[in-house]
Amino acid sequence: MKVYRLSFGQINIIEPDLAEVIIDDEVVMDVEMIDEYHEFLLAYLKAPFSLLVNKKNSYTYTFEAQRMIASLNEIKAMAVVTHTAITEMSTSVLITMNQDKNWNIKLFQKREDALNWLKVL
Repeated sequence: MKVYRLSFGQINIIEPDLAEVIIDDEVVMDVEMIDEYHEFLLAYLKAPFSLLVNKKNSYTYTFEAQRMIASLNEIKAMAVVTHTAITEMSTSVLITMNQDKNWNIKLFQKREDALNWLKVL
């Protein structure tokens, strides 16, 4: 597994078409960070690709970033590891805000379960 540091966190390339995203604690994701994130995904992953979003840290998004996150057509599926009830709730709100994008997304409490779901797609 290759590990990359970006300005907002870490991306682990698990397979050519699968990456784990871990945002650093207390980051406020803004439009510039989303651009950096999307550029990285397009440059380092084979499309269509899947994302394992590991929400083990506490972070937020600006409103504009909330609407831009995961807007790439190359994203096949996203599995989000929420860890806590509050993280699950805030992630559900983000999904609802973007329901017009028809994400293939599922929430999990265990990383292993999320990874297994992504690998069988």
